[in-house]
Amino acid sequence: MNEDFLLNTESAKVLYHDYAKEMPLYDYHCHLNPKEIAEDHRFTNITDVWLGGDHYKWRAMRAFGIEERLITGDAPDKEKFHAWIKTVPYTMGNPLYHWSHLELNRYFQYDKAVKEENWEELWDHCNEVVKSPAFSAVNLIKESNVKVICTTDDPIDTLEHHVKIASTNNVEAKVLPTFRPDKGLDISKPSFRDYIQKLAKAANIEINCFEDFLKALESRVDYFNERGCRVSDHGFEYLPYNEASKEEVKGIFQKALNGEIVTKMDEDKHKTFTMQFLGELYHKYGWAMQLHIGPIRNNNTRKFELLGPDAGFDSINDFELARPLNKFLDSLESNSSLPRTIIYTLNPIHNEVIASTIGNFQSSEMKGKIQFGSGWWYNDTKDGMIRQMKELANAGLLSQFVGMLTDSRSFLSYTRHEYFRRILCQMLGKWIEDGELPRDYAFIGQMVQDISYNNAMQYFSIDLD
Repeated sequence: MNEDFLLNTESAKVLYHDYAKEMPLYDYHCHLNPKEIAEDHRFTNITDVWLGGDHYKWRAMRAFGIEERLITGDAPDKEKFHAWIKTVPYTMGNPLYHWSHLELNRYFQYDKAVKEENWEELWDHCNEVVKSPAFSAVNLIKESNVKVICTTDDPIDTLEHHVKIASTNNVEAKVLPTFRPDKGLDISKPSFRDYIQKLAKAANIEINCFEDFLKALESRVDYFNERGCRVSDHGFEYLPYNEASKEEVKGIFQKALNGEIVTKMDEDKHKTFTMQFLGELYHKYGWAMQLHIGPIRNNNTRKFELLGPDAGFDSINDFELARPLNKFLDSLESNSSLPRTIIYTLNPIHNEVIASTIGNFQSSEMKGKIQFGSGWWYNDTKDGMIRQMKELANAGLLSQFVGMLTDSRSFLSYTRHEYFRRILCQMLGKWIEDGELPRDYAFIGQMVQDISYNNAMQYFSIDLD
């Protein structure tokens, strides 16, 4: 993994080293814990910072036959680390192989290939780095040259840690919340009524009907906006679109509030109406709206009961997307209230659907108002990133793409931006070498810098001062 890793042509090397490499990072979607940033969290050891909460690695370890106590269980951290290092050499072909070596190289200055026989040497080496005064959450952000971080936050969150970060000025990056109201949309879940009580308390509004619910959401959007939020995010197993009158949705909401059975069609109507309401709000506040579409979650019932959600038992869903996506965007566009929107798919079968759909709703308001989001989760592989960018280029304008994000809970995941940039430069460099693009490094290099950072800066309009 030398300085030309993944760069196989002279053009790719020029584009990466002269244009992409030194660009700052704009992480507009991640799952970092703002409390850890506010407190400048220090890590116990390499296992804590490298394996904690990383379900990508957990899935690989399970596939390698590692017992659960060495993954999410109560085994000592050193044993968990050994189990992971035992797995790493066998992840070849999975992005984890590249990511793991990049993380070790960039943050721990370890440039050997990972092998089990070296695991104790690696354990000692990495822990010496972790113990050093410079190794902390805030310093990792600074070392990674990150300028903006948008975390993922529930409407009921107090955002106290974001307030602390903003008031202390200890973090050079701008750290802002993202509004993620999924729990208010999932009205068929047993936890819905309890969540509504929490939302009511956060908004200081009694929620006795659907209109109260909408008022509470609007109140929290305003609260988030005052604390710097400029982005929303929504996760869907599939994108629902089932139109209903407000009166009908009022009745559906009341059924859920009363603990009565809510059908799938009922829930789709609630989600559709509420998302239209929120979309209009986002447009009013000038926010960007993100739609993450396509995971089917918690598929292993026994493991879900043992470990809970987000433990590595989610996979790709299959469903129809073209019609509901176009109808949802059109319902907002018809009222001139379509916000800036980024659409991500977990199922790559929908890549061309999204790439063609966004062209229906672009606007002279700004370049690339509707975006096809970067390869996500099972698609942030080398092949997945290339596939997403090529299909965006085929149907739209790759030059206006807002680029990569981490979508991670780890402070070491910023190397994914480097991985993305190398892949982008290799792809464009090959087009140059094949004679499909001119050898105009200044122009194409500027495009690389735009995709790496500048487009996101313009798109989200977040003041860095």
